[in-house]
Amino acid sequence: MNFDLESLSKDELTQLKIDVEKALKTIDARRRAEAKRAAEQAAKEFGFSLEDILAANEKKGSKGAPKYANPADPDQTWTGRGRKPNWVVAALEEGKSMEDLAL
Repeated sequence: MNFDLESLSKDELTQLKIDVEKALKTIDARRRAEAKRAAEQAAKEFGFSLEDILAANEKKGSKGAPKYANPADPDQTWTGRGRKPNWVVAALEEGKSMEDLAL
């Protein structure tokens, strides 16, 4: 397919650009659908559905059970993982031990 772009008017070139962008979007949509069908077929060959496989990649579980509670406000808890909350830091600076904060 050869086009003599020099012979086209500005309006024709603009329309050609719009048509090309539209064609590229439909090609992407078709290729995505083909890829999904291929992935579903591959999963089916192993006895799974694609949804089963995708759901298996989701993170499961909780952030962890709280191990420590703020004595002043029992609703404020901490699992012992990650950064210490300000109330833990303040309690430790006051001389309390982690055992004093344990649930």
